[in-house]
Amino acid sequence: MSIELIVLDVDGTLTDGKITYTQNGDEIKSFCVKDGLAIASWIKLGKQVAIITGRNSKIVERRAKELGIIHFYQGIHNKQEVLENLLKELNLSMENVASMGDDLNDYAMLNASKLSYVPADASVYVKEIATEVLGAKGGEGAVREMIEKLIILENLEDDYLALWR
Repeated sequence: MSIELIVLDVDGTLTDGKITYTQNGDEIKSFCVKDGLAIASWIKLGKQVAIITGRNSKIVERRAKELGIIHFYQGIHNKQEVLENLLKELNLSMENVASMGDDLNDYAMLNASKLSYVPADASVYVKEIATEVLGAKGGEGAVREMIEKLIILENLEDDYLALWR
């Protein structure tokens, strides 16, 4: 059964986990453009991406829209429950899911997914249950690394490269 849906955490996965506040109280986050290109490519291949994050952020909402991510959930305490509901909506199962997170609030979701990936700087506890610990840190190309591993695993390399030829 193929991977049809990638589920991503944000802080520590799509970002380096740092949250910066300006003197005016504005929040600043940085995203890796390499991750963004891979996410957009995965979507162009007809696959789906979901963001499930515990925090609320207009910045993350903007990034999701830029990348064409339509399954976007913020302020989530139980990520696995949201994922299970999304799978019902999409008529998919956990066998179709690859997830990525970096900390304890991702534990249940990672454990339930067919494939689970964590950045190099993830919590030791999620590293223990992950399918694979990636070489890159969160916010530094870890999502790109995961997607390119999935592209190879799913035998989609020709289609992936054809997007850019």
